[in-house]
Amino acid sequence: MQTVRLLQFSDMHLFGDAAGRLRGVACLPALQAAVADAYRKSHRLDGLLLTGDLVQDDPEGYRWIRHVFGDSKVPVLCLAGNHDLPDAMRATLGEAPFTIGGATRFGRWAVVMLDSWVANSASGEIGDGQLGWLRETLREHRNQHVLVCLHHHPIRMQSEWLDHVGLRDADAFLGAIREHSNVRGVLWGHVHQSLDSFIHGVRFMATPATCAQFLPGSAEFALDNRPPGYRFLELMADGSMATEVCWLESYADRIVA
Repeated sequence: MQTVRLLQFSDMHLFGDAAGRLRGVACLPALQAAVADAYRKSHRLDGLLLTGDLVQDDPEGYRWIRHVFGDSKVPVLCLAGNHDLPDAMRATLGEAPFTIGGATRFGRWAVVMLDSWVANSASGEIGDGQLGWLRETLREHRNQHVLVCLHHHPIRMQSEWLDHVGLRDADAFLGAIREHSNVRGVLWGHVHQSLDSFIHGVRFMATPATCAQFLPGSAEFALDNRPPGYRFLELMADGSMATEVCWLESYADRIVA
């Protein structure tokens, strides 16, 4: 396997009701449209990344995750976000093609999925135990390039309200990343918007939601009129990455005010 091709879908916010809406957007049809668009554009895939808030506090929403992704021929790597219900998530997505958390090898690459879920909190935390596991995992994969995924943002989004609900132990997490030269990228959801930035040679990327988006740079909570989105990644054997955020510009069901 030379080039690893992945799709990231984040913040689906599904309900048990197929017509359930978040901020005016019908979440299941929006996800289905994003997946259909992504599959239409992708000639070969090696894995799917679902980076949290798969449901909107509704355990029945995981049935739709199984409906949409359950027939995948490639691994579906999942994380819990602050609106997820980890026990229900494990009960419904506890077998192939789904994997919750952990590290998965793809040729010259390893994808590490970190759990930043905290009970009854919109913000996240990795915790000392998982940080220790991260360091050990990065050492074990020292001959691989590594992409680290989590739900909460570990760097500031320059949006005051949103930065209050980011990763609590971001400094400790970033310290662990800096200790290991094999980390090529850090990827997350949660923020319902796109970001792509290099910091000390590591690529930091945020991916929009498959439903409603947040307005970038806003001091207070505000919605954006961007359509559903997802991210396509190509991980090269030399450790470089090519990535694109794809927006469903023709999708009619979006925030209008």
